[in-house]
Amino acid sequence: MQFALNEDQIAVRDMARAFAASRIAPHALEWDEKKHFPVDVMREAAGLGIGGIYIKDDVGGSAMTRFDAALIFEALATGCPTTSAFISIHNMASWMIDAYGNDAQRHKWLPKLCTMELIASYCLTEPGAGSDAAALRTRAVRDGDHYVLNGQKQFISGAGSTDLLVAMVRTGGEGPSGVSTVVIDGKTPGVSFGANERKMGWNAQPTRAVVFENARVPVANRLGEEGIGFKIAMAGLDGGRLNIAACSLGGAQTALDKALAYMKDRKAFGKRLDEFQALQFKIADMATELEAARTFLWRAAAALDRKDADASMLCAMAKRFGTDVGFEVANQALQLHGGYGYLSEYGVEKIVRDLRVHQILEGTNEIMRLIVSRKLIEGAR
Repeated sequence: MQFALNEDQIAVRDMARAFAASRIAPHALEWDEKKHFPVDVMREAAGLGIGGIYIKDDVGGSAMTRFDAALIFEALATGCPTTSAFISIHNMASWMIDAYGNDAQRHKWLPKLCTMELIASYCLTEPGAGSDAAALRTRAVRDGDHYVLNGQKQFISGAGSTDLLVAMVRTGGEGPSGVSTVVIDGKTPGVSFGANERKMGWNAQPTRAVVFENARVPVANRLGEEGIGFKIAMAGLDGGRLNIAACSLGGAQTALDKALAYMKDRKAFGKRLDEFQALQFKIADMATELEAARTFLWRAAAALDRKDADASMLCAMAKRFGTDVGFEVANQALQLHGGYGYLSEYGVEKIVRDLRVHQILEGTNEIMRLIVSRKLIEGAR
């Protein structure tokens, strides 16, 4: 177990934090307001090794650990949780190619994914298959050396603006054993995209439906054998859940920092806000909850790096706890600002809006509880 960062980990975290402060934070409110997808800035981040954090180095990846990734995504999220979260999704999709692709596939796509010259989206959710992901209906029918795809994906981050779609499709019968994973060029004929969704938060990345209408995808683009796609999707989500928890902590930390600065300057009844004991207790609780969630995140990330038997359960626990804590701390930071917290110029309401969806995506927090309870019940038998 590790309760302190070593010099390399501190350097990685500080590098990401400095990049967030200089290249992300100054623009975060404008990106949110204008719904701007900052591809140029994300490619700058990729130049620091952030485009392929845990991708093997033979294809240009940084070959770092999940623990390192947790540090990086929390640091990036101090500038903008939305931008950090999208880079996380890109890393997750890229890792699936790295982990399950053959040598030709890895060398075809990963060098450009690591530089973010190519950008990837993860396509699992469908209009009728969210939490029940194994019920997905998008069909891929074999036709010679191609699959013919028909169906629709929903809530796909980056869709329409990314180059590759790592998609779970049904090549076999019902249930998880009938699912396979294919990599699809976003410009493939028969692939189209819905309108950019109008969302509560996460406005700095587009979210669209992906529609497949007789889209022909080479069988050579399938990752692994037919029928293991659901396993691939779930393996990707273990790391994705850690990353989204890290993004929640980074956003919440910034919200807490903003609240502390505001309380130092704001006066009421002749005293600074930070002189009121009730409010001192509030910020103490907020900081304690963040530190507890951060410690748990590190524990789960270390378990995933070691491939511990209970790693998936710990990832689900860390996701549930980290995203709940992150949202609550950000929401309390807004409350401490009073009416000013509701104004966009202070930046706290954006963090609250951005972090709310973290309790839903990468598996809802109710599904995280289901994963944990099933594991516990199996262990008790």
